[in-house]
Amino acid sequence: MLPSERNDKTEPMEPALAPRHVHRERALLFALLLGCSGAYLLAAYLVVPALWHRHQRVHPASEGLPRRAVTKEGIPGDPINVTVVGSEDELQRLMLRAGWVPADATTLRSALRIATASIIRRPYASAPVSGLFVWGRRQDLAFERPAGSDPRRRHHVRFWRSAALDADGRPLWAGAATFDTRAGVSHLTGQVTHHIERDVDRERDKLVADLLDTGAIDVSWNAGFQQQLESRNGGGDPYFTDGRLAAVNLRAAAADGGT
Repeated sequence: MLPSERNDKTEPMEPALAPRHVHRERALLFALLLGCSGAYLLAAYLVVPALWHRHQRVHPASEGLPRRAVTKEGIPGDPINVTVVGSEDELQRLMLRAGWVPADATTLRSALRIATASIIRRPYASAPVSGLFVWGRRQDLAFERPAGSDPRRRHHVRFWRSAALDADGRPLWAGAATFDTRAGVSHLTGQVTHHIERDVDRERDKLVADLLDTGAIDVSWNAGFQQQLESRNGGGDPYFTDGRLAAVNLRAAAADGGT
């Protein structure tokens, strides 16, 4: 066979296969593009709207919100552990729906009544509460819920109305919820008062649970609001807390019993 004949009959060569590392690079590039697309969708349609919604709900009175109420003598009192955003009428209706009743004003008659009820262990569901001060004034509203037949034991919360309003014209109500365990005298002043349970978070959580049962609120939690986790109130009672503030937003439509 002639050399020229051998060259003419040579079989065509197959195309070279792409190196293995090229396939890996393409797979990594595809995974990167897929991940970036997923991150974009997550941020654009979930994270950013949620953050914007949260920003919109921050009440102007939240800035510089006092952490403690004080007594009329200026002694640090109960910790602020709940806020509610809503009108006064909305708050009144909300508390009633949750089973909490307004406390009577402190008068000679109501003082005598609670003294008598405490002695004979007779219920007094709307007994008055002592005055504490936030923003330089006594509480605007107070609510309570009996704990059995002994008026010395009760759930109660004081609320102070902010001067600042949100974009909807609603104030923020700073609240201090504590549980009264017994009557006695102040360890600091010797005045007649109620003593509170040490775990103030339990009363805060009880109030929030009752409000959630109405179906009329949204609630978020501000961790680290209280920087001092153990202290004493104006009556000298020791207390402790996890430091969280319950921020309650009242839905106006639901406040009247709607959905």
